[in-house]
Amino acid sequence: MTHVTITPKSNGPLIIEGPVRIVTPDGRELTPPARKDGKPSEVVVLCRCGGSATKPFCDGTHKRNGFQDGQVTPG
Repeated sequence: MTHVTITPKSNGPLIIEGPVRIVTPDGRELTPPARKDGKPSEVVVLCRCGGSATKPFCDGTHKRNGFQDGQVTPG
């Protein structure tokens, strides 16, 4: 069984490692942006700040808009 790990970065995006599909409300599957070397992404990085021009994917806008996340409460 393959596991998926979701890690919220402090004041940044959600880092998703493992096999995932990103699907829009109307059922379209989205392809994560390719890595800088052109290879397919092995990690999906999702925006949490709401400012990304490539939503739902992170484009680094959180660094410019001063996004601050809340405290993580242990479950």
